[in-house]
Amino acid sequence: MAVHVLSKTDARRIAVRAQLLDSERPTELLDVVRHLTLLQADLTAAVAPNADLVCWSRLGASYSPADLAFALRDRTLIEVRGMIRPSADLALYTAEMAEWPGPGPTAGRRAGTLGWLAANDRCRIDILDRLGSDGPLPARELPDTCKVAWKSTGWTNNRNVSVLLDFLVRRGEVAMAGWRGRDRLWDLAERVYPNDAMVPVPKARQIRAERRLRSLGIARAHGPECPIEASDVGEVGEPAVVQGVKGEWRVDQAQLGQPFSGRAALLSPLDRLVFDRKRMTELFEFDYQLEMYKPAARRRWGYWALPVLYGDKLVGKVDAAADRVYGVLRVNAIHQDVPFGKAMAAAVHHEIRELANWLGLDLRLPA
Repeated sequence: MAVHVLSKTDARRIAVRAQLLDSERPTELLDVVRHLTLLQADLTAAVAPNADLVCWSRLGASYSPADLAFALRDRTLIEVRGMIRPSADLALYTAEMAEWPGPGPTAGRRAGTLGWLAANDRCRIDILDRLGSDGPLPARELPDTCKVAWKSTGWTNNRNVSVLLDFLVRRGEVAMAGWRGRDRLWDLAERVYPNDAMVPVPKARQIRAERRLRSLGIARAHGPECPIEASDVGEVGEPAVVQGVKGEWRVDQAQLGQPFSGRAALLSPLDRLVFDRKRMTELFEFDYQLEMYKPAARRRWGYWALPVLYGDKLVGKVDAAADRVYGVLRVNAIHQDVPFGKAMAAAVHHEIRELANWLGLDLRLPA
């Protein structure tokens, strides 16, 4: 098979078009989620929750968060480990759940996890019994009868029920069933997941890689292990090299040779176009970090700065915050990585106004 030689411009345009961010906007929410394969369900609402921002960036003013909420309620879409996916795709994961933890490079960590689970199997049974009789329930209403506390140097230390729930989700016994306010509700997976036949693990991984490449357009063949959603695609697609970038890439053949017409877009910091920061840097030469965890004095661009896409380039960041108490979208700064020409500035300001209108907030621009 011939290796495709792509310029960075080619690669960027493939990536933008594959992520439904070119000038031809999609029109249906479910089509967007099916194509992207997932929406990350991060609830940080400095501007709007990530899933809503991602949908708005594609669909524009026609998108309503109520549409996503309805799709989750009727389980056309379903959340698994913080990722919203089409319910029909669950069949690509259930065989892997049944084999969890399965083979892998982290044998020592896996043995430690299984030992902890074995020591606390009584708590697992207590949680399943409680969900069976009273579910769906939030984690705080589930019994913590663990004999051995979960030890961690991070936020999960001693959070036995939360950690156990995550493992029970991974092995397909428990599922996220909805929300009560800002609390996730948990239930038995058999009452949440569709009763579709499992796709065998090797075939499921192949299909998932094919869909991932279709949604990304271009991706690394091999990359670091990711805990929930991989960023590489293995041997699917066709081999490619990107001029000026080292390493092996795979490209979606359907994207090759397609015309490109771009537009301006404001992106969530967790948007899949920029989520893989290494790929973002290599293809877009864009300097960006999510700074919400940094002290305010050390932030260069803002707490939840929105990357700005213009055509096939990432050209800046918009430091904005939704002040719902006063009913305004405050734009603290518009950072220009490249000087904005007249057309670019007009397009970016139009998107900012559209964002404020979509949020139902008045716009406050920097002086």
